[in-house]
Order: sequence, then structure tokens, then C-alpha cells
Amino acid sequence: MSLVIRNATPDDAETIHGLVRDLATYERSPDAVTATPERIREQLAMERPPFECLIAEEKGEPVGFALFFHNYSTWLGKAGIYIEDLFVPPEKRKQGIGLRLFREIVKIAVERGCGRVEWAVLDWNRPAIDFYTKLGATPLDEWTIFRLTGKQIEDLIKP
Repeated sequence: MSLVIRNATPDDAETIHGLVRDLATYERSPDAVTATPERIREQLAMERPPFECLIAEEKGEPVGFALFFHNYSTWLGKAGIYIEDLFVPPEKRKQGIGLRLFREIVKIAVERGCGRVEWAVLDWNRPAIDFYTKLGATPLDEWTIFRLTGKQIEDLIKP
């Protein structure tokens, strides 16, 4: 397999959007994606894009992606990397693609002096949980993720 991992550019917006939609379908939320290729393109073209993305390609065809951004740990006093999405379509799994994407992010974290790499996994996604556990990752069962979106945010800022 001649796998290439490369940084995404604004020209990859359609590819990224397609992979995000595939991920949403896999995660049982196909209608949840409101991002558009145009928005992704605009954001990747910004002077300081809000995210970075790696694309895995085999013979020039996309076979996976990883989207991430920096966060910060006040306890460590260091930046970290948060992996928002790491996805390899089911038919391309068990070939080392996910591992290569993951290792590339960890390499970036080390090069940038980051103190940690974090991500979230749906509790029913046993293949992902097994993959990350095999790599030595530790689940943080004592933490609960909270989220505000859309109307919740609007209601909260009303006087």
C-alpha cells in the first residue's frame, strides 16, 4: 500500500466535507452536518485557520482524515492538540491508515511541545475504543463533556 499522509489545503474542502458526512453517517447522525464545503474552504484559507486537517490518500484517492486544533492546559502550562475527527471508512480499516493518521498527529504534538493529545469517543463505538486502548490511551471516565449549541447559546446571552 502506498499511503500518503498530507496536510489539507483549501482545495480539499469537498473531500473533507465528504469524509465528515461519511463519519456522521457512521456515527448515526447523517443529518447533523451543517458545515459546507464553502465554509471549510474559507476557514482553511484564513491566516489562522480554526483547525488543521490531515488527509490519507492511497493512489491519489482519499482513504481517511484527521481534523484537529490546539487547546491549552492551565495545569500543564502547555498547548495540547484536540482531535475532533479521525475517520477511516469501514471498508479501508485494518490496513494501518488510522494508526498512521494518529501517529502523525502525535508527531506534530511532540514537534510543537504540546503536553497532551485528547479526543472523545462515543461510548458505543467499540472498534474506536479498542483501537485507542491498544495504543495505550487512557479513558477519562470521571469527566463528563457538556455542550451548548444553537438556541441554547442564544437563550443564554439574552438579557
